[in-house]
Amino acid sequence: MKVALIGDIHANMPALEAVLAQIENHGVDAIWNVGDWVGYGAFPDEVVKRLWDHEAVSIRGNYDTKVLKFPKQKKKWRKKKIPQKWLAFKWAYERLSPEGREYLAGLPKEIRLAVAGKRVLITHASPESTKEHVTPETSEARFRELAEMSRADLVIFGHSHVPFARQAEGVWFINPGSVGRPDDGDPRASYAILQLTPGGPEVSHYRVAYDLERTVAAIRENGLPEAFAQMMVQGRNLDDILAQAHANEI
Repeated sequence: MKVALIGDIHANMPALEAVLAQIENHGVDAIWNVGDWVGYGAFPDEVVKRLWDHEAVSIRGNYDTKVLKFPKQKKKWRKKKIPQKWLAFKWAYERLSPEGREYLAGLPKEIRLAVAGKRVLITHASPESTKEHVTPETSEARFRELAEMSRADLVIFGHSHVPFARQAEGVWFINPGSVGRPDDGDPRASYAILQLTPGGPEVSHYRVAYDLERTVAAIRENGLPEAFAQMMVQGRNLDDILAQAHANEI
């Protein structure tokens, strides 16, 4: 069985389109999406509808959950969160159609599958938390803990926006990286192809150049902060972009 692994699209439709076009050439049997469909990019509803049409096996990420909670949390978050993050939640919620919101709300936070004799856990961040950043720098001891609690042979996840694959205690941890908002300094879209073979899983990571100008233009045309555009251009997270802007002002 051959599966395309995607996630952390963050409303970047041009990046998603480029990835889906490449995925078609791989002849995959399914697409597994680890969540964070929306946020920062200018195409939240378009992304939801496209993957809905593709019948991707999908979960809801922590960012998606926050966007859906915005109406109830907006006053509290206005005081707690930096203006750019508050605006990102607000804008994404308001640009989602009622059908798009309902679809996201109906998605699970994790999915367990039995595929080719393997137990698969699809989750957003880690087997323990929807917010844990698991990266190549995560300690071996922590990977062993996560392996034990996973009750799976393969854990497919995202959230840290860094593509990698690692094995611990016989469990494979596979992060396809971010389609729409990479954080590793490479702005190209990221995804992975997983092949489940009798000899074990085979993982290939890919980077795809896409119409970045269209992504950036849409952010600016919709009056979103320039920091959101720079996240896409530089392949870095919001905190790094804001820190860089602050340093340039000093």
